[in-house]
Amino acid sequence: MPKLKTHKGAKKRFKVTAKGKIKRRKAFASHILTKKNQKRKRNLRKPTLVSKEESKNMRNLLPYE
Repeated sequence: MPKLKTHKGAKKRFKVTAKGKIKRRKAFASHILTKKNQKRKRNLRKPTLVSKEESKNMRNLLPYE
């Protein structure tokens, strides 16, 4: 069986936690921030986890992470 290649775009955007969950950044935090209130922007700074259903697909992109 040949080695699997890591998806380089996914490798730059996602990290695997110690328990094997996949951590990601939240969307909508990069520009047009004037109309978003402070609480919303503060919550966008915090990383979050990829959903359980989506993490099954992510395992194929990050086979050795």
